[in-house]
Amino acid sequence: MHRSLVLDNSSCLLSSIALCASVGLLSDGAIAGPPAQTQLPTTLHDYFEPGTQESTLIEPMLTSNSCSFCHQFTRDGNDNEIVAPYDNWRMSMMAQAARDPVWLASLAIANQDADFGGDTCIRCHAPAAWLSGRSVPTDASAFVTEDWEGVTCHFCHRIVDPVADKSNPPEDEPILAALAADGLLPAAPGNSRFVVDPIDVRRGPLDDVPMNLHGVPIIVSPFHYEGNLCGTCHDVSNALYTRNVDGTYALNSFDAEHPTLDPHEMMPEQRTFSEWKNSTFANGGVFFPDGRFGGDDTGLMESCQDCHMPKHSGGACFAWDSPPFFIRPDVAEHSFVGANTWAIGAVYEYYGKSESGLTQEAVEINRARTQIMLRNASDMQILQLGPQLKTRVINVGGHKLPTGYPEGRRMWLNVRFFDTGANLIAENGAYDFGSATLHTDDTKVYESTFGIDSAVAAATGIPEGPTFHLVLNNIIVKDNRIPPMGFTNAAFQAIRAAPVAASYADNQHWDDTLFAIPKGAVEAVVTLYYQTTSREYIEFLRDANTTNSAGQTAYDLWVSQGMSAPVDMDIMYVKLAAPRLGDINHDSIVNITDLLAVISGWGQCPPPNICASDVNGDNLTNIADLLTVISNWGA
Repeated sequence: MHRSLVLDNSSCLLSSIALCASVGLLSDGAIAGPPAQTQLPTTLHDYFEPGTQESTLIEPMLTSNSCSFCHQFTRDGNDNEIVAPYDNWRMSMMAQAARDPVWLASLAIANQDADFGGDTCIRCHAPAAWLSGRSVPTDASAFVTEDWEGVTCHFCHRIVDPVADKSNPPEDEPILAALAADGLLPAAPGNSRFVVDPIDVRRGPLDDVPMNLHGVPIIVSPFHYEGNLCGTCHDVSNALYTRNVDGTYALNSFDAEHPTLDPHEMMPEQRTFSEWKNSTFANGGVFFPDGRFGGDDTGLMESCQDCHMPKHSGGACFAWDSPPFFIRPDVAEHSFVGANTWAIGAVYEYYGKSESGLTQEAVEINRARTQIMLRNASDMQILQLGPQLKTRVINVGGHKLPTGYPEGRRMWLNVRFFDTGANLIAENGAYDFGSATLHTDDTKVYESTFGIDSAVAAATGIPEGPTFHLVLNNIIVKDNRIPPMGFTNAAFQAIRAAPVAASYADNQHWDDTLFAIPKGAVEAVVTLYYQTTSREYIEFLRDANTTNSAGQTAYDLWVSQGMSAPVDMDIMYVKLAAPRLGDINHDSIVNITDLLAVISGWGQCPPPNICASDVNGDNLTNIADLLTVISNWGA
């Protein structure tokens, strides 16, 4: 029998007319237990999105297990690793998106906050369930076994480019025409506005596959090479709100679709796709000589797939060594590695191999890949400027660093100072691994923080200000995450992803922080940490849940899996000299050598580098730095 995180009281369908007290809700719409809260009386109409609709497929979605017969294999006769698409998909968070304990706990809160609030969540995390008409109740209680496969093979390989293009296959035309006739276009990008082929086909980017053993049509789809496909789910906007002219977001009338259906006029929840779309990656590409994002083809990084599905030499089918199949150089690794460091282990712990398809080895492979991805996503530089230590974090990824929904995701700088006896004498950004507590008051924390305004507070009974209530949030309190290469303020303002309570110049994809060097410090170790799920967020999921045990289960798994232990993205060591401004070579004397260093470094530091000749740290080497050297002349 399927073991589900969902529900003690899942048979009760909540509606805006009659609420079920058996799941902790009172008949007047107030959620039981402190604090008193009123559920928004939304309906499915409020969450309408264009594109393919529920229960409209001519042929149903098949279980991904059917793909394993041909696409699950391990090694060739020479014990060389062969890329197996099914195995890599199975160990990914895409395959486990519906089993993710944090998602299920968040789903419960979403439904508590707004009736049917989980509808949009299910569209992305279990699209086959949504398309098959099993998304109501919106708490996942109507799911059948195959729905727990998350983002399935058949969903992605039946998806159609929602924008007509001459390069797309002719089979797209009648599908799009039918949707247009029903007023269900345009459908892209974001908010899981997918268009799905109504019949069972295999769509993919390879144009030289001669046959399909199942007799199912193969359709060559350039869309599957494009980052636009990923934008289907990795841009999310809250359709309950409409943007006012002053930039604020107000609740719409209930029981009606969004008045404009324009995602840029809805409350922005995450903008990962749009961030990439407005980066150098999507507009010319970025070449990494070190091949840091993996694969055998380590050339120009342009699409989401280039980084998250690196290409390898291998086989796409079990019969790769039998004609007409062959080892090919462009098999995409279906691992979809991102920045979730612990949930895959939690899924395996809770569901076991029989339901999740995972093994301990698969969990470890996923964790290792995730750590590599995180460490490849940033670079760091440090430089002593007299009595201060300048630390620069450089974003080399295709979107903000970090990106995604702010479910406790954060990145911060930890700086430890040591004396001549190697004793720790001061620390900034200390993290207690035993209690999962971060000290934030003396360091830089990169994160986005959402909240609710006074109007939403009055409507719900939740205090105004920062909250983790995804469905209710209508203000961005803070967003100091580092933009990607190619960032401009105008472009990011247009996609509703501009920095908040922070500022970045156009084309700036790095951030600087100054730390005071304590007396007696002779060396420092600087670490950039990333954490997927903070203690504060997981405790919110546990404590705010009045519906079921999903929040407690997520919390317990978080604890057993190491409390989302931070991952070190960059670590650097530096020897410290006597704190004297102008001492560029740190030999404890300011003299002609330092003066010549300023002159030789004259002008702007080539971004994104820190220049030692920039004595005052303003990214320019000019007369101000020359005067600083002269005024500090001597030993």
